[in-house]
Amino acid sequence: MRVPWRWLQEYVKVELPPEELAERLTMAGLEVTAIERFGIPGAPLEWDRERIVVGQILRVERHPNADRLLLATVDYGRGEPKVVVTGAPNLFPFLGRPLERPLKVAFALEGATLYDGHQPGWVKMTLQGRAIRGIYSDAMVCSEKELGISEDHEGIILLDPEAPVGMPLADYMGDVVLDIDLTPNLAHAFSIIGIAREVAALTGRRLRYPSTAVRALGPAVRRLVGIRIEDPQGCPRYSAMVIHGVQVGPSPYWMQWRLRLCGLRPLNNIVDITNYVMLEWGQPLHAFDYDRLVERAGGRPPTIIVRRARPGERIRTLDGVDRTLDPEDLLICDEAGPIAIAGVMGGAETEVTEATRAVLLESANFDFVSIRRTAARHRLPSEASARFGRGIHPALTVPAAQRAAAFMQRLAGGRVARGIADAYVRKARRVAIPLSVEAVERVLGFSIPPRQIERILRSLEFQVKPIPPARRRGRRPSPPTAWRVTVPDHRRDCSRPEDLIEEIARIWGYDRIPETRLRDPLPPQRGNPAWAFEERVRDILVACGLQEVITYSLIHPDDEARLTPPGVANPYTALEYIRLINPISEERTVLRHTLLPGLLRTLAANLRFRERVALFEVGKVFLPTPGAPLPEEPRRVGLALTGPRDPASWLTADRAPMDFFDLKGIVETLLERLHIPEAVFERAEHPTLHPGRGAEVKAGGRSLGILGELHPLVRRMWELPDQPVLVAELDLEALQALTPLAHVFEAVPRVPPVVEDLAFIVPEHVPAAALATVLREAGAPLVREVRLFDVYQGAPIPPGHRSLAFTVVYQAEDRTLTDREVAGLRERLIRAAAEQLGAVVRQREE
Repeated sequence: MRVPWRWLQEYVKVELPPEELAERLTMAGLEVTAIERFGIPGAPLEWDRERIVVGQILRVERHPNADRLLLATVDYGRGEPKVVVTGAPNLFPFLGRPLERPLKVAFALEGATLYDGHQPGWVKMTLQGRAIRGIYSDAMVCSEKELGISEDHEGIILLDPEAPVGMPLADYMGDVVLDIDLTPNLAHAFSIIGIAREVAALTGRRLRYPSTAVRALGPAVRRLVGIRIEDPQGCPRYSAMVIHGVQVGPSPYWMQWRLRLCGLRPLNNIVDITNYVMLEWGQPLHAFDYDRLVERAGGRPPTIIVRRARPGERIRTLDGVDRTLDPEDLLICDEAGPIAIAGVMGGAETEVTEATRAVLLESANFDFVSIRRTAARHRLPSEASARFGRGIHPALTVPAAQRAAAFMQRLAGGRVARGIADAYVRKARRVAIPLSVEAVERVLGFSIPPRQIERILRSLEFQVKPIPPARRRGRRPSPPTAWRVTVPDHRRDCSRPEDLIEEIARIWGYDRIPETRLRDPLPPQRGNPAWAFEERVRDILVACGLQEVITYSLIHPDDEARLTPPGVANPYTALEYIRLINPISEERTVLRHTLLPGLLRTLAANLRFRERVALFEVGKVFLPTPGAPLPEEPRRVGLALTGPRDPASWLTADRAPMDFFDLKGIVETLLERLHIPEAVFERAEHPTLHPGRGAEVKAGGRSLGILGELHPLVRRMWELPDQPVLVAELDLEALQALTPLAHVFEAVPRVPPVVEDLAFIVPEHVPAAALATVLREAGAPLVREVRLFDVYQGAPIPPGHRSLAFTVVYQAEDRTLTDREVAGLRERLIRAAAEQLGAVVRQREE
C-alpha cells in the first residue's frame, strides 16, 4: 500500500523524518519496502524552488504564426507576467475568453531541469529560451511528463484555483510516499486512516478523523431506491445514497495527485471520489447511473437486489468484456438483471458517463471468501476486491458513503437525498475479551507496566474497562491488573487474549523485548531426512558446474505435448491432469507430470544471453492416483545442459559441444558421491530422446530415471539452437532409498595392483555395461575395477558383432597376487563372459 506523507499528516501530526517513521512501522509489523520522493530533495527530479513555481494564466491568445500554438500570459509572482508559447490542447477551450476562475499552472523558468516531454522514457533537459515560430519564449507551462509525475504530456497540469501564485511547486506538491507491504492479517491498516491509526499509537499522537457530515437537500432516499438482500451470508450489509444534479468532469488536481501517488489513474470526479474514499477509509464504493436504473425499472424507483448468479447469466463489465457468471458469484442486480459483480467490478450498462446527472452510491459489505474466489475466477484483481478479500467490518459502510456523498456535493455540484437506504441483515457483534497482566507476562516472557498496557490498547481504539481488584480492609486500592477489552469495529482479527497481547507487543516494540538466556534443556531436534538428502543432491550437482533453477509447478498441457514429436505416443499427456479451478493465467492451468518443460523453457531463455547453460531442478511432480482424492507427489531431480564442453580459451581451440557422455558423467558422479553401488546404464528408446542416444539408469533392481539427448524434433518445437541438448530426470526418492545411511571407509591397499587389458567380441546388441557387470561379479572380491577403454566394429570383427576392450585391475588387500592367481582369475572372467553373454575373448593379431 502506498501512503502519501501529506495525506497522512491530515489525520496525525508526524514530526519524525520519513526514514525513522518507516523504521518504527516496520518494527511494528508494517514493513516499509520503499520510500519515494517527488519533487523534493532525494527525488529522481528535484523541482527547482526558484525556477519551478505556481503560476496563473491571465489570458490565452492565438499564436500569430501557427494555428496549433497558443500564447499564454502567466503571472508567476515576480515582476512582469511572461508570455510563453504552448501547444497544450487543454488550453484551447480558454482561447480568447474571459477566465471564469483562476487558471493555475506549474510554471518553469529558463534554467529549470525537466524531463523532455517529446522523448520516449525519462530524458532530462535544461529549459532554454528560444524563438518558436517568431515568438521568443523563455518559460514553460508544464505537463505531468515534464515534472516526472506520469507519462501524460498531451496537456498541461491545471492546478486548483486556491494554489498560491509564486509558491515553489515543491512546497505546494512535493511529497514523500511510503510503500508498505501489508500482510493479510493487517486488513485494518489497508487505508490511509488505518495507517494513521498505527502511527498515532506508535508516536503517542492524537488521531483526527475526517468529517463525514453531509447536507441533505433532496427527497427522502427511501422513496428513491429499495434494497433486498437475498444472500445475507454473502452480503451482511448494503447501504446506498442518491445524489441528483451531478456534473461529471475532471476532479480537482489535489485529488488527482493523491490518487496518482497511490498508484491509481484519475478518470472523472465521480469515480475519483469513490476511489479516494476507498483509499482513505478502506471501504470500497461504487457509483451507478441512477437514471439508467430508473429506466431499467420502467420509470419506477429501482430495487437493488443482492443475490447469487443464476445458471447461464451473463454481464458486460466495465472493461467491455462479456462474462458468463458462475452460480457462486455474488451479484448486484435490479429487477431487470445483473448490474455489477459484487465487490469486483461494475456493469457497463449502468456505468457513470459524462451524460450522468444522478448517481446511486453503493457502500456495501461482502463476504471476503466469496469476493476473493469470484475475483480469482474471473481474473479481475482490483483495489476493491483486494480490500474485500481481506475482510472489512460492516460498520464502515455508512461513514464511507457519507464522506463520498459530501465530496460529490462539493466537487460535482450534487444534491444529496435525505437519509441512507441501509439494509443491515446480519449484524456483527462486538467482542469483549478478558485480559490480565499475568497473561501478558506469561505469553511474552517479560512484564509491561499495567498503565502502559492500558495506554497501548486505548491508542489502538480498544475500549478498556478495568476489573477492580479485591479490596483488603485497611489498605489503599491498588491499580487494576485485569481488564475487559472491547474490540473496535475495524479489528475483526482480534478474538482472544493472545491477539491483544500481540498488539501490545507490536506497539511496545519487539526490539525492546529483553534478551533472556535459555534456562531449560534444549528440546530434541528431529531432522528431516528428505530435505537433508535434497540438499546433498544440490551440493553435488552445483559442484559439477550446474546451476539450480526453480520453475512453476503449474504448466499448460501443451508444454508436455511438446516433449514428443508429432504423432508419437506421449507418456506425459497420457496421464490425467490435476486441473486448477481458478488458474492464475491461461498458461498455468494444470500441475506438471515432469520437470522437463520448466527446464527447457529456462534453458531457452538463458541461451539468449550465454552460449553454455547447465541447469538442474529439484521439485515435485503430480501424478493422479485412481480412486484417491489427492495425487501422488513424487520428488524428482531434472537436468538440462547444452553448449560447448569447455569455455573459450587459448587452450581450447576445438570447442566441441557437450554430448551424451558429458551428461552420463554428471549422473555417474552423482551416484558415486551418494555411494549408490553398481549402477548400470541400459540403452532406452524414449520418445523425448534422440533414437540411439538415450539410456535408463538402474541400481538395486529398480529404475532411477532416464537420460539422453533431446529428440531433434522436440528441440525445434522448443525453439532451441541446432546443437545437442542433454536432459535427464531421476527419481529422487529411489535415489534416497538406495543411498546407504553410513558409508564404510575402505583403506587404500598397501600392495601393488595387477593391471591388464582384456578384449571381447560380443553381439552388437550386448551393452558394454552388462559385460562389465559380469566381469566384476565373476572376479569379486579380487577384481577391483573394470573400465571400458575401446569399442571397435569392422574387419576382422564378424558382422553383427563388436569388440569391447576393458582395463581390469586385480588387487588383494593383504598380499601381492601371483601370476598363477591372476591367470586363474582371468580364466574365470573369460568363462563367465562366454556362458552369460556369448562373449569370445579377442586374440592378439600377429
